[in-house]
Amino acid sequence: MTFREIQKHIESKIKGIISVEDGKDVIFVPPLNWNEIAQLLKNDVDLDFDYLMCISSYDKRDNKIYGAAYNFYSTLKGHYLEVRIEVDDELSIPSIVSLWKAADWHEREAYDMMGLQFDGHPDLKRILLSEDWDGYPLRKNYKEPDYYHGMPVPKDKSYWE
Repeated sequence: MTFREIQKHIESKIKGIISVEDGKDVIFVPPLNWNEIAQLLKNDVDLDFDYLMCISSYDKRDNKIYGAAYNFYSTLKGHYLEVRIEVDDELSIPSIVSLWKAADWHEREAYDMMGLQFDGHPDLKRILLSEDWDGYPLRKNYKEPDYYHGMPVPKDKSYWE
């Protein structure tokens, strides 16, 4: 199926929930409707998105809105879809770990690095940074600490490259 065919199929099953921006082959879903859409993507025989490729978190650069971009693929049908969910800092996104086990690691990474909250995640804790790390390094407004447990945090990382 093409992106437009997938979009029309979803809209025929669940009306008035998804949106699409002009020029982008991306479906935007409100967080309150994410479980319903995710179940359709996974269980509908015409869609059959059995492979969650990744979840990428992003910062809208306004210190308020953050998002998660989900990339799905159907190994049987051979089609692809990107779904984005955007939330403000106080809201959470429903977890999809119960549908796609790969979401476990991806949701934890988005939490750890961007601060996204995933409601219903079975073990939402940091996965790359220590539990006592302050802040979320992928946010545009993140300030690196000068010290971590008495050790200086290097600011010049050019010698790492």
